[in-house]
Amino acid sequence: MLKTWFRLFLYYFVKILCVAFLKIYSGLKVTGRDLIPKQRPVIVAANHTSNLDPVVVGCVFPGRLRPLGKVELFRINRLFTWLMNNLGVIPVDRESGTSAAIALKHFLELLKHGENLMIFPEGARSADGRLKTVEGGVAVLATSVDVPVIPLYVAGTYESMPVGAKKIARHPISAHFGNPIFPLPKDKRASLKEERERIRKALQEELERLEKENIG
Repeated sequence: MLKTWFRLFLYYFVKILCVAFLKIYSGLKVTGRDLIPKQRPVIVAANHTSNLDPVVVGCVFPGRLRPLGKVELFRINRLFTWLMNNLGVIPVDRESGTSAAIALKHFLELLKHGENLMIFPEGARSADGRLKTVEGGVAVLATSVDVPVIPLYVAGTYESMPVGAKKIARHPISAHFGNPIFPLPKDKRASLKEERERIRKALQEELERLEKENIG
């Protein structure tokens, strides 16, 4: 119980610090929070261009999110490993299919216990800052536990810290929530495969719309 309390305290303490930094340094702005459904749990699915994205997504969502983190982050040093574990980050090895399958199973368990998830459905960071094709893992999770997917487009993190950058450049950052995507009731689905593709396609289109509106 004490460990759970401490982890929640640490999460929100770090979140407050990060929000303050992003607002002062990057002028963080958020739109579309009113679109977030009151239903919990949810899956927040965001575009991914920078190592800053998980921080921004965690800061703009009104609650706690459980993210994936590449296993390399857990090997930086003992202090960083301790921090990642206590912030609730789930390690995954992108080169290992077994690790990805374990992470998917872990995510399902978290959803069943009411936890909100943070997912980057493109699979990896975009090298040019533009949205890539959305993969189907989000739809698998959404249909397995019947939870809504909330599209989130993050702008400005690519300019602040693109792939390979070691420092954060000063550039405006904004985050834009889109229309939530709800799985259809089981008796309304043509088939599970078609329902998952419908969700994947709807997420792709909503992220593309947000990208067009916010970067032109």
